[in-house]
Amino acid sequence: MSTPTGIVEAPTAQSELQIGVETFGDITAAPGGGVTSHAQVIRDVVAEGVAAEAAGLDFFGVGEHHRPDYSVTSPEVVLAAVAQATERIRLGSAVTVLSSDDPVRVMERFATVDALSNRRAEIIAGRGSFIESFPLFGLDLRNYEELFEEKLDLLAQLLKNEPVTWEGKLRPSLTNAKAYPEIEDDGRLFTWVGVGGSPQSVIRAARHNLPLFLAIIGGDPLSFKPLANLYRRALGELDGTEQPIGAHVHGFVAETDQEALTTLWPHYQASMDRIGADRGWPPYTKGQFMAAAEEDGNLAVGSPETVAAKLTRIAGGLGLNRLDVKYSHGSLPHADNLRSIELLGTEVKPRVLELLKNEA
Repeated sequence: MSTPTGIVEAPTAQSELQIGVETFGDITAAPGGGVTSHAQVIRDVVAEGVAAEAAGLDFFGVGEHHRPDYSVTSPEVVLAAVAQATERIRLGSAVTVLSSDDPVRVMERFATVDALSNRRAEIIAGRGSFIESFPLFGLDLRNYEELFEEKLDLLAQLLKNEPVTWEGKLRPSLTNAKAYPEIEDDGRLFTWVGVGGSPQSVIRAARHNLPLFLAIIGGDPLSFKPLANLYRRALGELDGTEQPIGAHVHGFVAETDQEALTTLWPHYQASMDRIGADRGWPPYTKGQFMAAAEEDGNLAVGSPETVAAKLTRIAGGLGLNRLDVKYSHGSLPHADNLRSIELLGTEVKPRVLELLKNEA
C-alpha cells in the first residue's frame, strides 16, 4: 500500500482497504464560548490533517462549500498547507464542485498540490450537495446536469497529460491546450468521480474509466451494493480497466459508545436542522439519530470497537478499496475532532484491517 519512501500509494482495485478522514471545515464551538472564526477553523483543519497522518490514516480530504457554516472555499489552498506539514498521507478534495468550476483550473491547482506533496494529491470530482456556488459564480441551475457532464468530459481528457482539442456547449472550446504544471514522471493525477446514488452517475464514472466514490449519507450503507456492482459491470461492458471503489460515511469515535453518542448528538442535531431548514425537512429527532447509529445505519459513531465493526461491514459488503469518515459535524469542537481522528487511526483502522483479514 505504501512506496519504499513511506508515501501512501493511490488505491487500485486490488489494494487492501485504505481508511481516511474528511472535513468540510465546519464552524466549531470555541473553547471559551461562542463560535470559532473562519480563519481559526482553517488553521485547525491544517492541524487535523497533520493529526491524521500522525495517527496512521491513509487519506485526508477537505470539502468545498460557499456558505457561512463552513470555512473552506478553496480546498487546494488548505491542502497545500497540509502538504508542507506532512510526508506520507494522501490529500484530496471531498468534493471539488466541478459543475461550478473550470476543469483546466481544477487540473492546474491540483497539479500544484501534487508537486508540493510529492505526488500525494487526489481529486474527488462531484456536483456537491449544495447549490450556492452556482449563483455565486454566475451559472444557471437549469444547466445543472449538462454542466457536470461537459466539465467531467473535459477533465477526463486533461488527465491524460496530452494536448487537448475539445468542444463544448457551455464552456469555450479548446484547441491543442494543456494544463500546467506537468505531473512528475509522466504521471496521472488520481481522480475519483463522486456520486450520490444514481445509476446514471455510476455509469458516467464507468464511461470515463475513472474510480467511483460513493457518498453514503443515509439509510443502510449496504443498499449501495447494487450501484457498486453496476459500476463493475459497466466497466467490463465499456471495456474499461478495473478501478477502485471508495465511499464516505459520517462518523465520530470516543472512548465509549455512550460518550460518543452524548458528545455528538447536540452538534449533529443542530447541523441537520440547519440544513433541513433550507431543504424543507422536519426537525431531526433523537430517534433518527439513534437509528442511524445502529449496526445497519449510516452513522459510524461509538467506541473504537463499535465503529470498527460498522466500517468492516461497509467495506466488506461493498468491496471497497477506500473508506473515509467525515469526522467534523457542525459545532463539534476541534479537540473532539482531534481525539476522534486519533482513535480512528490508532485503534479503529488496525481493527478493521484485522477483521477484514479474518473474513477473507
